[in-house]
Amino acid sequence: MSTGEEEYRGPATLRIDDHGTVAVEVRMSAHFEPVEGRFRWAGRTGPDDLLRERVSGGLRQATIIVPGSPETTVKLSDPDPWGGVRISGTGAPPWFAPLPRKAQDAH
Repeated sequence: MSTGEEEYRGPATLRIDDHGTVAVEVRMSAHFEPVEGRFRWAGRTGPDDLLRERVSGGLRQATIIVPGSPETTVKLSDPDPWGGVRISGTGAPPWFAPLPRKAQDAH
């Protein structure tokens, strides 16, 4: 697993509806858009038959959960030829863990 401020490679869970989750490996990177004043991030999931089937059927949004970080809404795009799905979002990237309470109080 790789974590850094600008990229994440590792495990994640996608909540694809009220009853279903899919465990996937993801590769994501982020960059800050100074004009917009926010992050944009994107990446891909590894292959998963259920996810590919649901996205091919029209699913375009899910919740991504990266261990140790808050849940984040993610946009889903068409599957790639290898069975992965493109994911993207704006705002704090889903692998940014919140600061510990004491660190937040110091700012």
